[in-house]
Amino acid sequence: MANKGYKFRLYPTPEQEKYLARCFGCSRFVYNHFLRLITDAYAESKKHLKYTDTAKLLTLLKKNEQYSWLAEVNSQSLQQTLKDLESAFIRFFKKLGSFPVFKKKRNCQSFRIPQHWSITPDGMLKLPKMQPIKMVQHREMEGMPSSVTISKTPTGKYYASILVEYNSHEAPLNGGKIGADLGLKDFLITSEGKKYPNPRFYKRALKRLKRLQRSLSRKVKGSNNRNKQRLLVAKAHEKVANQRLDMQHKLSLQLTCENQVVAVEELHTLGMVKNHKLAQAISDASWGQFLTMLEYKGKLYGCEIRKLDRFFPSSKRCSKCGYIHENLTLYIREWTCPECDTHHDRDINASTNILIFSAPQIRQELPESTPKEPVVRQGHQGGYSLGLGSCAALSPQ
Repeated sequence: MANKGYKFRLYPTPEQEKYLARCFGCSRFVYNHFLRLITDAYAESKKHLKYTDTAKLLTLLKKNEQYSWLAEVNSQSLQQTLKDLESAFIRFFKKLGSFPVFKKKRNCQSFRIPQHWSITPDGMLKLPKMQPIKMVQHREMEGMPSSVTISKTPTGKYYASILVEYNSHEAPLNGGKIGADLGLKDFLITSEGKKYPNPRFYKRALKRLKRLQRSLSRKVKGSNNRNKQRLLVAKAHEKVANQRLDMQHKLSLQLTCENQVVAVEELHTLGMVKNHKLAQAISDASWGQFLTMLEYKGKLYGCEIRKLDRFFPSSKRCSKCGYIHENLTLYIREWTCPECDTHHDRDINASTNILIFSAPQIRQELPESTPKEPVVRQGHQGGYSLGLGSCAALSPQ
């Protein structure tokens, strides 16, 4: 069994919007309240409160007359909020994420309903304690519905993300093998020499965003004009995000459908954005989001996604003889290997190395020294010669 999500647009009535606002507010309050409670309890007595402890405290909190309004919404949504909070702490302790932060009203609002919801025969979404909501179900769902997450964007749009469980079948392998290098000048460069340009959606919209943001800063806080201007800023950012999503969805679908193996480099984007000169361009490219799309679409369409270690010198290493250019900077886009006189395009050479060294039978290790004698051609990998500069690189893992 595997999980898959479907996202549909909701069109609630004004009365339903008010009830959804209470649901968003109660879930946000419970998350922030118990985040503070867990943090203070650990600081005072070094005791970590688990879900079972917070669930009991939530029951007592709802019986308190001061917080009786928590009983107006679905109780399972509040319990699911506590489970999400515990998951956030688990990810933090496993060093998979940062410390949980308090939720804000101005960000994207959401709450999850694990059960007791349904889709009516006329395609409307029925949630506990409210009338069915109009939903645009633009495609059929495959599998058994599990849970639904209701969300509201900063622009005021409502969505329902439905999680379903389905029987996953291994898709047949098709196509060839390709290496892909992610960059800033070009978004993606393949080992076949094809380059996909970087649209730079945020940079193109930056002039308009600055103008809208300056206008927002001049508005009086709490006024209707400020709220109207805030929506304009949010819509401008949403358009940039939608453009980026559309481009990456199409490109990831093309790569996974046309190839049997796609080799990419594992990137540490959180560390890369600390470079203040490249932080905006790296964030605009959104490499992490694209790699996530490749992974889940590879499972759907029978494409193996291989990852090369982030510290492997894919750009500095000659893909023909294995020579390593130690002084290769970002400004050098083309270079000639002094060992074999091969002229390299920096990005195409990197994608070729990513394809070669992503093979499981080849170690991703640097040779102790650069060979000065011609290297015997060892074989072929995906149409490219395996001229490796060290016998250790060919030894099995």
